[in-house]
Amino acid sequence: MSAPTAPPPVRPAPVPERRGRVAELRELSRTTPGVLIKFTAALVVASVLVGVFTAISVQSRAQALDNLATRSGPLSVAAQDLYRSLSDADATSNSAFLSGGLEPAAVRTRYETDLAQAEDALAIAVAARDPADLADPDSPLSILSSQLTVYAGLVETARAYNRQGLPVGAAYQREASTLMREKLLPAAERLYDNETAALAEDQDRAAFQPVIEVMLGLALLVLLFYAQRFVRRRTQRRLNVGLVVATGATLVSLLWVLIATIGVLGRVETSRDEGSELTNALVDARVDGLAARRAETLTLVARGSGAAFEEAYGKARAALAGQLVEAQSLSAESNSDVWGELRAAIIDESAWQQVHTQVRQADDGGDYTAAVQLANSAAAEQFDNVDRSLRDAIANTTAIFEREVSSASSALTGTVVGVILLALVTAAGAVIGIWQRLKEYR
Repeated sequence: MSAPTAPPPVRPAPVPERRGRVAELRELSRTTPGVLIKFTAALVVASVLVGVFTAISVQSRAQALDNLATRSGPLSVAAQDLYRSLSDADATSNSAFLSGGLEPAAVRTRYETDLAQAEDALAIAVAARDPADLADPDSPLSILSSQLTVYAGLVETARAYNRQGLPVGAAYQREASTLMREKLLPAAERLYDNETAALAEDQDRAAFQPVIEVMLGLALLVLLFYAQRFVRRRTQRRLNVGLVVATGATLVSLLWVLIATIGVLGRVETSRDEGSELTNALVDARVDGLAARRAETLTLVARGSGAAFEEAYGKARAALAGQLVEAQSLSAESNSDVWGELRAAIIDESAWQQVHTQVRQADDGGDYTAAVQLANSAAAEQFDNVDRSLRDAIANTTAIFEREVSSASSALTGTVVGVILLALVTAAGAVIGIWQRLKEYR
């Protein structure tokens, strides 16, 4: 009898391997709830990013407009006033010197007013700059701050000698005018160029096209469209209130930014075309007029050796005539008031040239007294008429600039806060709308 055999050993059933977390998440992502969760996350992130970027962009545009209204705009006006006041002070001091002895009170008052206005404009420019700008001896502000008092001292010295009838007074007057022409006015011109460049930069920042904001807004709308299409196909519901609200908020935000930006672009371009650019042309014309008047008086101060000054007068006068015509053509279609002022300036400039011819005839003919009298009366009157017309035209274009910048700023009122709130509404609408569908899968 054979011994019984032992039963074969029982092998335990294999334990299924536990799937990794990554695999589980990958499988979950393919299910309807997983896709809905991905749409939720994508919509929340996209809403926040679009809202933040758009708000930053709008805020940057608003900051540029604020700079135009409170910094670069006023500083360019101050620089312009500084240049004009200095140039007119020099021309007026020359006229006062030609009077001999005690100059007329009106001429003295005008000179002192010019100096006071120049000092005020310089103070405004200094207050807006860093201390380093004054520390640099070659900076416009440093030159103006240090040399303006030197110029005033030379003029007073020339005045004192002139009242005593001493010929040395003419040398001091020429030295003062040389200081003005070679240091003060070039520094004032550099300052004006710097400020107008800063103004143009702020205008460019305020008027940049909202391409990225629009593209981001459209991308968010596309994402919302696909989310709603997926939900509709999987749940057989035509509308999802949350996603519809999110879409509406995104659309309102996009349209708000577009409408506000279009308004800003139009206003900024008007401030440029009818404001700052036309103002620059008028300022150039005024500078040329002041240069011509300064050269006209210096020719007489030189007493027979002023050929170089007369040549300078001819160049400045030709530049003035050209600038007047150019500025008038710029204003022909946009500003009838400025066009009228320039028309009057052109007429007065022509009359001034006729008087100047008489001044030169008298001086060249040996009648110095008659030449000085004409220069300080008829020629001065015609110059004042030209300068007054240009001053009024500049005031008009400056007012247009300020009005358009203010209107552009108003167009952005509340936009930053509105964009942020609408971005939050978009994110909340997406979460609530998709969450309602996710609850059905519990």
